[in-house]
Amino acid sequence: MIKGIGMDLIELKRIQASLDRNEKFVDRILTENEKKACDLLPSYNRRIEYIAGRFAAKEAFSKAVGTGIGRLSFQDIEVLHDESGAPVLTARGYEQFRIFVSITHSKDYAAAQVILET
Repeated sequence: MIKGIGMDLIELKRIQASLDRNEKFVDRILTENEKKACDLLPSYNRRIEYIAGRFAAKEAFSKAVGTGIGRLSFQDIEVLHDESGAPVLTARGYEQFRIFVSITHSKDYAAAQVILET
């Protein structure tokens, strides 16, 4: 049974501006495992897309559970990938749910959708 659906859209320029203003921004958004994966990406633009995609996925998750990021921390939510490259979202305290996540990018935006199922 579906328990929640969340969606988020973020401008890549907004993420880039946040990184340019505050180098600690990435530490607030990404977990250690996510930062390691991000560091392996081949270009600055691809890293911006990665960070924006994780930001959108975490926001979408918080909307799916109905709390918003205020009650959840970005550090409580992790988005890595499986062996085929598909994103996999896990969240501390939400292990009882099956969590489906989809992330997409365009030239200017990153978007994510999350579905929670019991």
